[in-house]
Amino acid sequence: MDYFSSDFKLGILGGGQLGKMLLYETRKWDIFTKVMDASKEAPCKIACNEFILGDLLDFDAVHDFGKTVDVLTIEIENVNVDALEKLEDGGIKVYPPTKALRTIQNKAKQKLFYIDNDIPTAAFSRFAYASEIKDSIENGVLEFPFVWKSAQFGYDGQGVKIIRKVEDLEGLPPGECITEEMIPFKNELAVIVARNIDGKRITYPVVEMEFHPEANQVEYVICPARIDGEVAKKAREIALKVSEKIEHVGLLAVEMFQTHEDGILVNEVAPRPHNSGHYSIEASYTNQFEQHIRCILGLPLGRTDSKVAGVMVNLVGSEGHTGEVVYENIDNIMAKRGVTPHIYGKKQTRPFRKMGHVTIVNENVDRAREIAQQVKEKIKVVSK
Repeated sequence: MDYFSSDFKLGILGGGQLGKMLLYETRKWDIFTKVMDASKEAPCKIACNEFILGDLLDFDAVHDFGKTVDVLTIEIENVNVDALEKLEDGGIKVYPPTKALRTIQNKAKQKLFYIDNDIPTAAFSRFAYASEIKDSIENGVLEFPFVWKSAQFGYDGQGVKIIRKVEDLEGLPPGECITEEMIPFKNELAVIVARNIDGKRITYPVVEMEFHPEANQVEYVICPARIDGEVAKKAREIALKVSEKIEHVGLLAVEMFQTHEDGILVNEVAPRPHNSGHYSIEASYTNQFEQHIRCILGLPLGRTDSKVAGVMVNLVGSEGHTGEVVYENIDNIMAKRGVTPHIYGKKQTRPFRKMGHVTIVNENVDRAREIAQQVKEKIKVVSK
C-alpha cells in the first residue's frame, strides 16, 4: 500500500501529547491522519488532518471512528477493546492487536501473564474489591508495606499508592485491584521493544528512570542507563521475551526493577510510545514515534542506537498552581548547550500534570544529568 501523499488514512485513538509527537512523523511523510479524543483542547487537534470529538471508552464512538480508517493505533490504553475487536473482525488493522491490549489494559491480567510465561515479576495478590485488602491484613496474609494498584485506568502515577498502615487504605477506589510486594531495588529501568507486522524486533538501549517521591511520576530518564553491561543485556533479553509472548505490533515499553542482587523484575508494560523514550527525539538515529509508525505500517525498522547520550526531564505543573499556564525561565534553559524544550499544548496547568518535557544531549551522560538538574531547578510551570 502507498502510504505517502495518498488516500491512505491512519487513525489514532487519543489526542494527547504522545499523539501529537506521532503527528510530527506523519506530517514529515505526508501520511493522512485522523484523531479522536474526548477533549476539544486535545494537543493533537491542530496537527492532524481530521479531528473527531468522541469518548474513547464508548463502543459506538470507537467503532464508527475505526470504520473510516485503514490502520488504527492508540496513544493511550484506556480505549474500548470490544469495539476494537469488532473492527479487527471486520478487516480493519488494529495495532496493538486487541488480544495484547486486553492483557495489558488490566494490571491483574498483566501480572498473571508474567507468571504464566515465566517472566520474573514481584509477588502479588489480586482483589475483586479494595475492601478485601483489610481482611487479608487481619488474617495475616498480607503484610505492610506493600504497593496498591488499581487494575484499570491508572496513568501518570494515578492508581498507584504505597500502603504502610491501615489508614493508608482510606479513600482507595472500591473496584478490582492488586497488591504487590515492595521491592528493594537498586534502579528502575526501562527497555522499549519495536516489533513490526512481520514479527521482526529490535530494542532501544536500556534507560534509567528517576521518579518523583510524591507524585510517583518519572522526573528524569537517562540514556544509556549507568549500569553494568551484563545487567543491561539481561534487561534487554527479558524485554524481548515479554514482546515475543505478548505478540504486540508497534512499541512495547517494558518497565523493570534492578534488584540489589542485579536481578531484573518486570514491573509493567505499555504498548505505545512511552515517556521513557522521549529522549530519542534528539538523541537517537530513529526516534520512538517514527519507529512506531514504521512498525504498524510494515516499513523497515530504523536504527535504535543513540547518536549521543540523552536525558529527559518531565515538565509538570507546580504544586499550588491551577489555571492558565506560564513557563517561567524557559528562555534561560534554552541558552544552555544541547537543551531542547517540548511544550505539549495544554493551556491549563494543575499540580503534577504533564505539560511538556526537556531533552538534554551531551557526549557525556553524567554531564547531561548535571545539566538536567539545572534545568529542573530553573524552569517552573505555574499559573497566571
